Amino acid sequence: MAHASFNASPRRDAGEPRDLSARIEAELRERIEEAVDFACLDALVAGRRARGLPAPAADSARDREEFTRSVRAFLERLREAIAIGLTPEQREKVDAAAHATGDPTRRLLAVQVALAKTLPDYWQRFEASRASYLGAEPASGGQRRSLLRRLFGRG
Repeated sequence: MAHASFNASPRRDAGEPRDLSARIEAELRERIEEAVDFACLDALVAGRRARGLPAPAADSARDREEFTRSVRAFLERLREAIAIGLTPEQREKVDAAAHATGDPTRRLLAVQVALAKTLPDYWQRFEASRASYLGAEPASGGQRRSLLRRLFGRG
């Protein structure tokens, strides 16, 4: 018989959920948050570089606001791109997540968690959307010329 004080739980701290389903959802949410942050920061830096501006600074309120806006825009775009072709049952789960409590960004993240739990190819769809989003940046300028067009002077 196991000793009562022995706990083999892989939880890292007391604040983490106890049941497996909640822990998996929390890990999934964290992974999605990290992927979204990375995509948006990459787009922000690339857009700034393309316009000849300095990289964003962590201590700049203006840069943080720009980043926050880009996160929300990316999450909205991601929802539209990934939710294509859902069955009525899948759409119901996604819609329930969209109407959860919390700020708009939290609701958009909840939608992504619902999509990730529903779609076996979620991460492939995410990557395709991320690549498309990065290709669309910067939003302020015109179309970026392809590398070959720049090299051969055709654009």
